[in-house]
Formats: sequence, C-alpha cells, structure tokens
Amino acid sequence: MSLFENFGRPVAITGAGMSTIGRKTGIAPTLLLAEAAIEAIVDAGLTRDDIDGICTFPGKMDSSPGMSPLGVGEARNTLGLKTTWHSNTAEGPAQMSALMVAAMAVATGHARHVLCFRLLTESSSQSAGKRASVPSGTSDRVGGWFEWYLPMNAPSAANWTGWMATRYMHEFGLTREHLGMIAVSQRANALHNPRAVMKTALTMEDYIAARMISTPLGLFDCDIPIDGACCFIVSALDAARDCRKPPLRIEAFGAGMESKETWDQRADLTTMAAHDAGRDLWRRTDLKPEDVQVLALYDGFSMFVPIWLEALGFCGHGEAKHLIADGQLLIDGRFPTNTGGGQLSAGRLHGFGLLHEACTQLWGEGGGRQVSGDPRTAVCGMGGGPLGGAMLLVRD
Repeated sequence: MSLFENFGRPVAITGAGMSTIGRKTGIAPTLLLAEAAIEAIVDAGLTRDDIDGICTFPGKMDSSPGMSPLGVGEARNTLGLKTTWHSNTAEGPAQMSALMVAAMAVATGHARHVLCFRLLTESSSQSAGKRASVPSGTSDRVGGWFEWYLPMNAPSAANWTGWMATRYMHEFGLTREHLGMIAVSQRANALHNPRAVMKTALTMEDYIAARMISTPLGLFDCDIPIDGACCFIVSALDAARDCRKPPLRIEAFGAGMESKETWDQRADLTTMAAHDAGRDLWRRTDLKPEDVQVLALYDGFSMFVPIWLEALGFCGHGEAKHLIADGQLLIDGRFPTNTGGGQLSAGRLHGFGLLHEACTQLWGEGGGRQVSGDPRTAVCGMGGGPLGGAMLLVRD
C-alpha cells in the first residue's frame, strides 16, 4: 500500500522546470523563478490558471542573502497566480519538506496542482571575502548552532561534515580515493548534462591535488554555489490525466527524526538524520531498496553520498565503500547515482536539482546520460547532518 492510499487521493509529480544555471549570473531572482516556473507548467501541459497552490523551502531569508531571496508571496505576485493554498516551509525535514507539505495539501484536497520551487542567488550574493551562507562572526548576529561553532572557528558545514567524515573513515576504512571516485564519476555525468555548471573533465589526480577545505574534504568534495531556480508541479493523480507526460506517483516519503537534531551530538557520529528518514520511508511502502533503479542522493559534500546509500538500505552500515569501488554508482552500474552530475558538478540547488534529474530519468529524457532499461522507480534523499527527507517516485 502506498502512503497516500490512506488519504484516498494519490499524488504525483507531473512537471519539472529549471532556469538558467550559472555562477554570478546577475539575473534577478524574479526572472530566474519565472523561467523555471513557466518551464514546469508547460512541461506538465498546464497553464497558470491550473496552479492553485504554491510552496517553497525555506521562504524568504533576508538574513542570508542569496540563499532564498523570494517567499511564496513574492513568487505568487511575480507569476500572477491565484491560489487556494500556500506555504513557506522554513522548518522541517530538509529541503524535501516543501514537496512533502505540497503532497499532503493535494492529498487532503486543499489544491490540485501545487507549484514547488527552490530559488538561490547565492553565487551573485557572495564576495571575495565572504560566502553568502556563512556568518563571519564579527558583524553578523548569530544564534543556534553558530553560537557554539563560531568560537571554535568552524563557521561552515564543511567543518561539521569534516568531523563526521573523519570519524567515519576511522571506523570503516573509507579513503579520500573513495570520495574521489564519487567526484570524478559525477563530473563525467555532468559532461552529458547541458544544464551543468562544470564543463571540463575531472581526474583522480586533479581531485587529490586540489586544495584542502576542511580535512578530509578538499575542493572537489564540496558542492558549487550557483544562481538558479528549480520548480515542480505536484498534482492529484486524477488531475494528472490532463497532463502532458506520464505522472510520477509519489509512492512514499520519509521524514523521521529519531535522534537529536544536531550535527555533532548523535549517539553514532557516523550517521545523520538521513538514517531516520530512510527507515521512515521504507515503513510506508511495500517496495524495497532492490526495486529502485535511479538514485538521487544529496551531495552537499561527497561524504553525504555513502551516508545516504547506507541510510536508504542499499548496503549495510560502513559498507558503502564497496559499492563505490566496484563502480555500482556509475550510470551503467546497479545503482546509478546523481546521473546529471549532482551538486558537486551541476551546481547546488539544495536537492531540487537532484530530484529534477530523477524525474528526467523516469521520463526517459536523459539523452547521453540516460539510464538504460526504461527505469520506472527512483529515490531521492535530501539534506545533510540534522536534516533529512527521502521520497520514492514510481512511473506506473
């Protein structure tokens, strides 16, 4: 039984759109959003008049320029939408929360077609001396985690992930070369993705020689800040009969939080909230990990990929290095992962780009990076550290 049968109204993704993606594009946020939204609406075979809901993560963030420049109010006005339901999802199970909330709104009859978007102008907002999403600790007012991390000169998620990666490597023998295999293979995928930011090949030698960012993570272990927008149309399955493409039914999603909401205080420091979300996902469907044909795994840092592999049950705890070394994550492997280049090479859209690629694969639109065998089932995991959400899609 799928998740939404309990509500009596199955839900699907019916369209996807992405704006121009680039670094320091200087393009206004409203224009990026409009480009992605129009593409998604047309992709679904709908019009603006069909869209009766809108949702985003996390909503407008004035305190962190470029990380989320528009909320649903500005977006609705920009697009000229008349909606019966809307939501900013500042709190919740990672970036996936916007799609989950939209799906529940559709399932409970509050809307029929919801536009979900993620918009960033992080690249244009940062300067040579300051990254847009990282507080300086001198002039910025800080709270939450940063109250504890900034005195230790650890202002970035690269530092926090570095701690976890160091412990994981100590426990299970993962090496920098294993992480390098992820970065190199995803760059090769990106070369077949016309939307990807990175356009040149990456070798293992390039990876090892790159400057260290936060041990053991180097430059190519980190995702790429960009300007861009990505949108999805989340629709009632019965309304999807009017759409242009086969609906991608949301079979289930997981958003469990069974441990502390923290980067560094979990009982097992080699796990993340991803593990809680993964367990929650598989409790809500009769499908199993072996049924999945396409993987879209959050790669804010390369280290997150093995974590998500284990969290979603594709191997045992500490065993992801074997899948990586055996080439199982390649496009022609058993678990083709981040086939569009991921955030390491296509650019960071906070997981929305990964889901866009999963939809692209299920609709058979991958071109030179298309997974063979007519894939019909994909899983997407979003978030790192204390944030985690997972979604299972099926093309019936």
